[in-house]
Amino acid sequence: MSDRPLKIAVIAGEVSGDLLGADLIAQLKAMHQGPVELVGVGGDALEAQGLKSLFDFSELSIMGITQVLSKLPRLIKLISLTSDAIVDAKPDLLLIVDSPDFTHRVAKKVRRKLPGLPVVNYVCPSVWAWKEYRAEAMLAYVDAVLAVLPFEPEVMQRLGGPETHFVGHRLSSHTDIRHVRDARMARAVKTAGEPKTILLLPGSRGSEITQLLPVFGEAMKEFVARNGQTRFILPTVARQEARVREITRDWALRPEIVLGDEAKWRAFEEADAAIAASGTVILELALAHVPVVSTYRGDWIIRLLANRIKIWTGALPNLIADYAVVPEYFNDVLRPASVVRWAERLSHDTPQRAAMLSGYDDVWSKLQTERPAGEAGAAVVLSVLQERGKI
Repeated sequence: MSDRPLKIAVIAGEVSGDLLGADLIAQLKAMHQGPVELVGVGGDALEAQGLKSLFDFSELSIMGITQVLSKLPRLIKLISLTSDAIVDAKPDLLLIVDSPDFTHRVAKKVRRKLPGLPVVNYVCPSVWAWKEYRAEAMLAYVDAVLAVLPFEPEVMQRLGGPETHFVGHRLSSHTDIRHVRDARMARAVKTAGEPKTILLLPGSRGSEITQLLPVFGEAMKEFVARNGQTRFILPTVARQEARVREITRDWALRPEIVLGDEAKWRAFEEADAAIAASGTVILELALAHVPVVSTYRGDWIIRLLANRIKIWTGALPNLIADYAVVPEYFNDVLRPASVVRWAERLSHDTPQRAAMLSGYDDVWSKLQTERPAGEAGAAVVLSVLQERGKI
Protein backbone atom coordinates (compact mmCIF):
# COMPACT_ATOMS: atom_id res chain seq x y z
CA MET A 1 0.00 0.00 0.00
CA SER A 2 1.32 3.44 -0.96
CA ASP A 3 2.05 6.01 1.73
CA ARG A 4 1.35 8.99 -0.50
CA PRO A 5 -1.03 11.66 0.91
CA LEU A 6 -4.69 11.25 0.03
CA LYS A 7 -7.24 14.01 -0.37
CA ILE A 8 -10.80 12.74 0.03
CA ALA A 9 -13.84 14.87 -0.72
CA VAL A 10 -16.79 13.76 1.42
CA ILE A 11 -20.38 15.00 1.52
CA ALA A 12 -22.89 13.98 4.20
CA GLY A 13 -26.20 15.75 4.65
CA GLU A 14 -27.72 14.02 7.68
CA VAL A 15 -26.59 13.03 11.18
CA SER A 16 -26.71 9.34 10.22
CA GLY A 17 -24.66 10.01 7.08
CA ASP A 18 -22.15 12.05 9.06
CA LEU A 19 -21.64 9.10 11.43
CA LEU A 20 -21.30 6.62 8.57
CA GLY A 21 -18.83 8.81 6.71
CA ALA A 22 -16.75 9.45 9.81
CA ASP A 23 -16.64 5.74 10.63
CA LEU A 24 -15.38 4.92 7.12
CA ILE A 25 -12.83 7.75 7.13
CA ALA A 26 -11.46 6.61 10.51
CA GLN A 27 -10.97 3.10 9.10
CA LEU A 28 -9.44 4.52 5.91
CA LYS A 29 -6.87 6.40 7.99
CA ALA A 30 -6.04 3.20 9.88
CA MET A 31 -5.62 1.20 6.66
CA HIS A 32 -3.73 3.78 4.56
CA GLN A 33 -0.10 4.40 5.45
CA GLY A 34 -0.04 8.05 4.42
CA PRO A 35 -1.93 11.13 5.66
CA VAL A 36 -5.57 11.65 4.69
CA GLU A 37 -6.91 15.17 4.10
CA LEU A 38 -10.65 15.91 3.96
CA VAL A 39 -12.70 18.52 2.13
CA GLY A 40 -16.47 18.82 1.81
CA VAL A 41 -19.59 18.90 3.96
CA GLY A 42 -20.39 17.11 7.20
CA GLY A 43 -21.19 17.41 10.87
CA ASP A 44 -19.53 16.83 14.21
CA ALA A 45 -18.35 13.28 13.51
CA LEU A 46 -16.61 14.12 10.22
CA GLU A 47 -15.21 17.33 11.68
CA ALA A 48 -13.67 15.20 14.44
CA GLN A 49 -11.86 13.36 11.62
CA GLY A 50 -10.40 16.63 10.33
CA LEU A 51 -13.08 17.97 7.98
CA LYS A 52 -13.77 21.69 7.97
CA SER A 53 -17.31 21.73 6.61
CA LEU A 54 -18.04 24.19 3.81
CA PHE A 55 -21.27 25.17 5.61
CA ASP A 56 -23.52 24.00 8.45
CA PHE A 57 -24.75 20.64 7.20
CA SER A 58 -28.00 20.95 9.18
CA GLU A 59 -29.20 23.13 6.28
CA LEU A 60 -29.56 19.87 4.34
CA SER A 61 -31.66 18.18 7.03
CA ILE A 62 -34.96 18.70 5.26
CA MET A 63 -37.83 16.32 4.76
CA GLY A 64 -40.62 16.18 2.23
CA ILE A 65 -41.05 17.69 -1.21
CA THR A 66 -42.70 20.86 0.06
CA GLN A 67 -39.69 21.64 2.26
CA VAL A 68 -37.34 21.01 -0.66
CA LEU A 69 -39.35 23.35 -2.87
CA SER A 70 -39.45 26.09 -0.25
CA LYS A 71 -35.67 25.96 0.16
CA LEU A 72 -34.83 25.29 -3.49
CA PRO A 73 -32.95 28.55 -4.21
CA ARG A 74 -30.67 28.00 -1.22
CA LEU A 75 -30.17 24.32 -2.10
CA ILE A 76 -29.20 25.21 -5.66
CA LYS A 77 -26.68 27.70 -4.30
CA LEU A 78 -25.24 25.12 -1.90
CA ILE A 79 -24.95 22.52 -4.67
CA SER A 80 -22.91 24.96 -6.77
CA LEU A 81 -20.82 26.08 -3.80
CA THR A 82 -20.01 22.49 -2.84
CA SER A 83 -19.25 21.24 -6.35
CA ASP A 84 -17.05 24.24 -7.12
CA ALA A 85 -15.09 23.80 -3.89
CA ILE A 86 -14.50 20.11 -4.62
CA VAL A 87 -13.42 20.79 -8.20
CA ASP A 88 -10.99 23.46 -6.95
CA ALA A 89 -9.61 21.05 -4.32
CA LYS A 90 -8.89 18.35 -6.95
CA PRO A 91 -9.32 15.41 -4.55
CA ASP A 92 -8.29 11.83 -5.24
CA LEU A 93 -11.84 10.54 -4.65
CA LEU A 94 -15.32 11.82 -3.87
CA LEU A 95 -17.33 9.97 -1.22
CA ILE A 96 -21.04 10.86 -1.16
CA VAL A 97 -23.00 9.62 1.84
CA ASP A 98 -26.79 9.21 1.66
CA SER A 99 -28.96 12.38 1.12
CA PRO A 100 -29.18 11.68 -2.63
CA ASP A 101 -31.24 14.78 -3.46
CA PHE A 102 -28.16 16.83 -2.59
CA THR A 103 -25.13 14.56 -2.81
CA HIS A 104 -25.95 13.08 -6.21
CA ARG A 105 -26.51 16.49 -7.75
CA VAL A 106 -23.12 17.58 -6.50
CA ALA A 107 -21.52 14.38 -7.83
CA LYS A 108 -22.99 14.97 -11.30
CA LYS A 109 -21.60 18.51 -11.47
CA VAL A 110 -18.20 17.42 -10.19
CA ARG A 111 -18.00 14.49 -12.62
CA ARG A 112 -18.67 16.83 -15.57
CA LYS A 113 -15.71 19.02 -14.58
CA LEU A 114 -13.44 16.24 -13.28
CA PRO A 115 -14.36 13.23 -15.47
CA GLY A 116 -11.49 11.13 -14.12
CA LEU A 117 -12.41 11.55 -10.46
CA PRO A 118 -13.61 8.28 -8.86
CA VAL A 119 -16.91 8.58 -6.99
CA VAL A 120 -18.12 6.18 -4.29
CA ASN A 121 -21.69 6.34 -3.00
CA TYR A 122 -22.15 5.17 0.62
CA VAL A 123 -25.78 4.09 1.31
CA CYS A 124 -27.59 2.85 -1.75
CA PRO A 125 -30.45 5.15 -2.82
CA SER A 126 -33.84 3.52 -2.31
CA VAL A 127 -34.25 2.59 -5.97
CA TRP A 128 -36.07 -0.51 -4.74
CA ALA A 129 -38.84 1.76 -3.37
CA TRP A 130 -39.42 4.17 -6.25
CA LYS A 131 -37.76 5.73 -9.29
CA GLU A 132 -36.00 2.54 -10.35
CA TYR A 133 -34.47 4.35 -13.33
CA ARG A 134 -32.07 6.08 -10.93
CA ALA A 135 -30.00 2.89 -10.66
CA GLU A 136 -28.91 2.90 -14.31
CA ALA A 137 -28.58 6.70 -14.35
CA MET A 138 -25.97 6.46 -11.59
CA LEU A 139 -23.55 4.75 -13.98
CA ALA A 140 -22.73 8.20 -15.39
CA TYR A 141 -21.31 9.56 -12.14
CA VAL A 142 -20.83 6.73 -9.57
CA ASP A 143 -18.13 4.05 -9.75
CA ALA A 144 -19.10 1.94 -6.74
CA VAL A 145 -21.93 1.78 -4.21
CA LEU A 146 -21.56 0.72 -0.57
CA ALA A 147 -24.84 -0.86 0.50
CA VAL A 148 -25.96 -1.13 4.12
CA LEU A 149 -28.85 -3.54 3.42
CA PRO A 150 -28.15 -7.12 2.33
CA PHE A 151 -30.66 -7.25 -0.55
CA GLU A 152 -29.41 -4.10 -2.32
CA PRO A 153 -26.55 -5.55 -4.43
CA GLU A 154 -28.97 -7.92 -6.18
CA VAL A 155 -31.46 -5.10 -6.78
CA MET A 156 -28.80 -2.81 -8.24
CA GLN A 157 -27.54 -5.58 -10.51
CA ARG A 158 -31.08 -6.31 -11.72
CA LEU A 159 -31.71 -2.63 -12.44
CA GLY A 160 -28.38 -2.14 -14.24
CA GLY A 161 -26.78 0.14 -11.69
CA PRO A 162 -23.13 0.53 -10.61
CA GLU A 163 -21.21 -2.26 -8.90
CA THR A 164 -22.64 -2.54 -5.39
CA HIS A 165 -21.01 -4.05 -2.30
CA PHE A 166 -22.88 -5.03 0.87
CA VAL A 167 -20.56 -3.72 3.58
CA GLY A 168 -22.96 -4.17 6.46
CA HIS A 169 -24.66 -1.62 8.66
CA ARG A 170 -22.69 0.46 11.14
CA LEU A 171 -25.35 -0.23 13.75
CA SER A 172 -24.84 -3.99 13.71
CA SER A 173 -21.41 -3.54 15.32
CA HIS A 174 -22.33 -0.51 17.43
CA THR A 175 -20.88 -0.97 20.92
CA ASP A 176 -23.76 0.74 22.75
CA ILE A 177 -26.39 -1.21 20.84
CA ARG A 178 -24.65 -4.49 21.62
CA HIS A 179 -24.48 -3.53 25.30
CA VAL A 180 -28.17 -2.61 25.40
CA ARG A 181 -29.13 -5.76 23.51
CA ASP A 182 -27.20 -8.01 25.91
CA ALA A 183 -28.66 -6.27 28.96
CA ARG A 184 -32.22 -6.48 27.66
CA MET A 185 -31.98 -10.13 26.65
CA ALA A 186 -30.77 -10.99 30.16
CA ARG A 187 -33.63 -9.11 31.81
CA ALA A 188 -37.09 -10.53 32.50
CA VAL A 189 -40.22 -8.73 31.31
CA LYS A 190 -41.86 -6.69 34.06
CA THR A 191 -44.64 -8.48 35.89
CA ALA A 192 -48.27 -7.36 35.63
CA GLY A 193 -48.93 -4.27 37.72
CA GLU A 194 -45.40 -2.86 37.53
CA PRO A 195 -45.33 0.65 35.98
CA LYS A 196 -44.19 0.61 32.37
CA THR A 197 -41.55 2.78 30.71
CA ILE A 198 -42.39 3.92 27.18
CA LEU A 199 -39.75 5.45 24.92
CA LEU A 200 -40.89 8.29 22.63
CA LEU A 201 -38.79 9.05 19.55
CA PRO A 202 -40.49 11.64 17.30
CA GLY A 203 -37.47 12.07 15.00
CA SER A 204 -34.51 14.42 14.67
CA ARG A 205 -35.93 16.72 11.97
CA GLY A 206 -38.07 19.68 12.88
CA SER A 207 -40.85 18.65 10.49
CA GLU A 208 -41.01 15.15 11.94
CA ILE A 209 -41.24 16.46 15.50
CA THR A 210 -43.93 18.99 14.60
CA GLN A 211 -46.03 16.35 12.85
CA LEU A 212 -45.59 13.46 15.27
CA LEU A 213 -45.10 14.81 18.78
CA PRO A 214 -48.73 15.99 19.23
CA VAL A 215 -49.89 12.47 18.29
CA PHE A 216 -47.46 11.02 20.82
CA GLY A 217 -48.85 13.40 23.44
CA GLU A 218 -52.39 12.11 22.88
CA ALA A 219 -51.10 8.55 23.01
CA MET A 220 -49.43 9.25 26.35
CA LYS A 221 -52.71 10.44 27.89
CA GLU A 222 -54.65 7.43 26.62
CA PHE A 223 -51.96 4.97 27.69
CA VAL A 224 -52.03 6.33 31.26
CA ALA A 225 -55.83 6.35 31.30
CA ARG A 226 -55.85 2.66 30.36
CA ASN A 227 -52.76 1.46 32.24
CA GLY A 228 -52.13 3.80 35.14
CA GLN A 229 -48.78 5.25 36.19
CA THR A 230 -46.31 5.20 33.30
CA ARG A 231 -42.88 6.71 32.73
CA PHE A 232 -42.32 8.32 29.32
CA ILE A 233 -38.78 9.16 28.16
CA LEU A 234 -38.10 11.34 25.11
CA PRO A 235 -34.47 11.49 23.96
CA THR A 236 -33.72 14.35 21.57
CA VAL A 237 -30.77 16.19 20.04
CA ALA A 238 -29.54 19.57 21.23
CA ARG A 239 -30.63 21.45 18.11
CA GLN A 240 -34.23 20.26 18.58
CA GLU A 241 -34.49 20.58 22.35
CA ALA A 242 -36.16 24.01 22.25
CA ARG A 243 -38.76 22.80 19.73
CA VAL A 244 -39.58 19.70 21.81
CA ARG A 245 -39.90 21.73 25.01
CA GLU A 246 -42.10 24.33 23.31
CA ILE A 247 -44.51 21.71 21.93
CA THR A 248 -44.77 19.89 25.28
CA ARG A 249 -44.73 22.99 27.49
CA ASP A 250 -48.48 23.12 28.23
CA TRP A 251 -49.11 19.39 28.38
CA ALA A 252 -50.67 18.17 31.63
CA LEU A 253 -48.64 14.99 31.22
CA ARG A 254 -45.10 15.63 30.01
CA PRO A 255 -42.32 13.17 29.09
CA GLU A 256 -38.82 13.20 30.55
CA ILE A 257 -36.74 14.98 27.90
CA VAL A 258 -33.14 13.75 27.85
CA LEU A 259 -30.12 14.81 25.81
CA GLY A 260 -26.96 13.06 24.71
CA ASP A 261 -25.98 9.58 23.62
CA GLU A 262 -25.46 8.26 27.15
CA ALA A 263 -29.00 9.22 28.17
CA LYS A 264 -30.41 7.84 24.93
CA TRP A 265 -28.86 4.40 25.33
CA ARG A 266 -29.85 4.29 28.99
CA ALA A 267 -33.43 5.00 27.91
CA PHE A 268 -33.20 2.21 25.32
CA GLU A 269 -32.12 -0.18 28.06
CA GLU A 270 -34.87 0.85 30.47
CA ALA A 271 -37.82 1.01 28.05
CA ASP A 272 -40.49 -1.67 27.92
CA ALA A 273 -41.57 -0.52 24.44
CA ALA A 274 -41.18 2.45 22.09
CA ILE A 275 -43.23 4.67 19.80
CA ALA A 276 -40.95 6.10 17.13
CA ALA A 277 -40.70 7.97 13.85
CA SER A 278 -40.03 5.76 10.84
CA GLY A 279 -36.34 5.85 9.95
CA THR A 280 -32.95 4.62 11.08
CA VAL A 281 -34.04 4.67 14.72
CA ILE A 282 -36.44 1.78 14.03
CA LEU A 283 -33.44 -0.34 13.07
CA GLU A 284 -31.55 0.86 16.17
CA LEU A 285 -34.46 -0.28 18.31
CA ALA A 286 -34.68 -3.64 16.53
CA LEU A 287 -31.00 -4.38 16.99
CA ALA A 288 -31.23 -3.31 20.63
CA HIS A 289 -34.28 -5.59 21.18
CA VAL A 290 -36.72 -2.77 22.04
CA PRO A 291 -40.27 -3.49 20.79
CA VAL A 292 -41.56 -0.55 18.73
CA VAL A 293 -44.49 0.88 16.81
CA SER A 294 -43.32 2.80 13.70
CA THR A 295 -45.09 6.05 12.76
CA TYR A 296 -44.85 8.56 9.94
CA ARG A 297 -46.65 11.56 8.47
CA GLY A 298 -45.57 12.84 5.07
CA ASP A 299 -46.32 16.19 3.48
CA TRP A 300 -49.26 16.56 1.09
CA ILE A 301 -47.15 16.07 -2.07
CA ILE A 302 -45.75 12.78 -0.77
CA ARG A 303 -49.32 11.67 -0.15
CA LEU A 304 -50.27 12.48 -3.74
CA LEU A 305 -47.29 10.44 -4.99
CA ALA A 306 -47.95 7.48 -2.70
CA ASN A 307 -49.11 5.28 -5.57
CA ARG A 308 -45.66 5.59 -7.17
CA ILE A 309 -43.94 4.09 -4.13
CA LYS A 310 -43.38 0.40 -4.87
CA ILE A 311 -41.97 -0.80 -1.60
CA TRP A 312 -44.31 -2.73 0.69
CA THR A 313 -43.00 -1.29 3.97
CA GLY A 314 -41.12 1.72 5.28
CA ALA A 315 -39.57 -0.05 8.28
CA LEU A 316 -35.99 -1.23 7.77
CA PRO A 317 -36.37 -4.32 10.01
CA ASN A 318 -39.26 -5.46 7.81
CA LEU A 319 -37.24 -4.96 4.63
CA ILE A 320 -34.27 -6.88 6.02
CA ALA A 321 -36.31 -9.76 7.44
CA ASP A 322 -38.58 -9.75 4.35
CA TYR A 323 -41.71 -10.02 6.46
CA ALA A 324 -43.70 -7.76 8.78
CA VAL A 325 -41.79 -7.58 12.07
CA VAL A 326 -42.71 -4.02 13.12
CA PRO A 327 -46.24 -2.54 12.91
CA GLU A 328 -46.52 0.74 11.02
CA TYR A 329 -49.00 3.62 11.01
CA PHE A 330 -48.75 6.23 8.25
CA ASN A 331 -50.53 9.50 7.54
CA ASP A 332 -54.33 9.27 7.98
CA VAL A 333 -54.26 5.89 9.72
CA LEU A 334 -51.87 7.20 12.38
CA ARG A 335 -54.16 7.54 15.37
CA PRO A 336 -53.20 7.64 19.06
CA ALA A 337 -55.64 4.87 19.99
CA SER A 338 -54.05 2.43 17.52
CA VAL A 339 -50.54 3.24 18.72
CA VAL A 340 -51.58 2.84 22.35
CA ARG A 341 -52.98 -0.64 21.83
CA TRP A 342 -49.78 -1.79 20.18
CA ALA A 343 -47.70 -0.19 22.93
CA GLU A 344 -49.74 -2.15 25.47
CA ARG A 345 -49.20 -5.46 23.71
CA LEU A 346 -45.49 -4.80 23.21
CA SER A 347 -44.77 -3.67 26.76
CA HIS A 348 -46.27 -6.84 28.29
CA ASP A 349 -45.30 -10.50 27.99
CA THR A 350 -47.55 -11.25 25.00
CA PRO A 351 -47.37 -13.32 21.80
CA GLN A 352 -47.03 -10.06 19.85
CA ARG A 353 -43.95 -9.05 21.83
CA ALA A 354 -42.41 -12.53 21.50
CA ALA A 355 -43.01 -12.56 17.74
CA MET A 356 -41.37 -9.17 17.30
CA LEU A 357 -38.30 -10.11 19.32
CA SER A 358 -37.98 -13.31 17.26
CA GLY A 359 -38.09 -11.17 14.12
CA TYR A 360 -35.41 -8.93 15.58
CA ASP A 361 -33.16 -11.99 15.87
CA ASP A 362 -33.64 -12.63 12.14
CA VAL A 363 -32.70 -9.02 11.38
CA TRP A 364 -29.62 -9.28 13.60
CA SER A 365 -28.50 -12.45 11.85
CA LYS A 366 -28.92 -11.04 8.34
CA LEU A 367 -26.86 -7.94 9.15
CA GLN A 368 -23.83 -9.78 10.53
CA THR A 369 -20.70 -9.45 8.38
CA GLU A 370 -17.12 -10.67 8.62
CA ARG A 371 -15.85 -7.19 9.46
CA PRO A 372 -17.41 -3.87 10.54
CA ALA A 373 -19.12 -1.72 7.90
CA GLY A 374 -16.61 1.12 8.09
CA GLU A 375 -13.69 -1.22 7.59
CA ALA A 376 -15.37 -3.02 4.67
CA GLY A 377 -16.31 0.30 3.09
CA ALA A 378 -12.80 1.67 3.48
CA ALA A 379 -11.43 -1.44 1.77
CA VAL A 380 -13.68 -0.79 -1.25
CA VAL A 381 -12.60 2.85 -1.36
CA LEU A 382 -8.93 1.84 -1.32
CA SER A 383 -9.60 -0.71 -4.05
CA VAL A 384 -11.19 1.97 -6.25
CA LEU A 385 -8.23 4.27 -5.61
CA GLN A 386 -5.81 1.50 -6.58
CA GLU A 387 -7.74 0.73 -9.76
CA ARG A 388 -7.53 4.40 -10.73
CA GLY A 389 -3.81 4.60 -9.96
CA LYS A 390 -4.32 7.05 -7.12
CA ILE A 391 -2.30 4.96 -4.65
